[in-house]
Amino acid sequence: MTDKTDEEIARRVQEGDIESFGLLVSRYEAKITRYAGKFLLNNEDAKDLAQEVFIKAYVNMQSFDASRKFSPWLYRIAHNEFINAIRKRSRMPALSFDFDAIFPHPIARETADSETNRRDLKETLDKYLDKLDAKYREPLVLYYFEEMSYQEISEILEIPMSTVGVRLQRGKAALKKIINKNDGI
Repeated sequence: MTDKTDEEIARRVQEGDIESFGLLVSRYEAKITRYAGKFLLNNEDAKDLAQEVFIKAYVNMQSFDASRKFSPWLYRIAHNEFINAIRKRSRMPALSFDFDAIFPHPIARETADSETNRRDLKETLDKYLDKLDAKYREPLVLYYFEEMSYQEISEILEIPMSTVGVRLQRGKAALKKIINKNDGI
């Protein structure tokens, strides 16, 4: 069954094959745990919250539309779980007025040497991630660490694709400022 797509496995779970859910967990457990650790900047809670994500995914499996991709659906559950965890910690709403969603900007095309740039940015991002605003940190983590497309990030965060591009661009600009400040440039 390991040759089946995520969507085919999800469909089997919906049809009552609960054992198949374990395949989805094994495919995504490390990814969701990594996402939790980078999103929350707290690896202690990451494993617990990842387990909560899978419990919620299992409980809500019947709501999954198997004609769509499974990973954005699962990451959306994770996103919501992580936002709720942040809210519980702070007792305040984690997100407020979203200027980018109201005034979206066009998406820039990638350059030819984007793979080298991506690798370098990934290393730098990992080093300075805790200094970025969550609004910019999350799209950067999804794009560079989870290797998701703008479309998938858009579905997970429930924002327009153009806003994904803006947040990635602004996140990289903020990262550059942080690096320059910390490296004395």
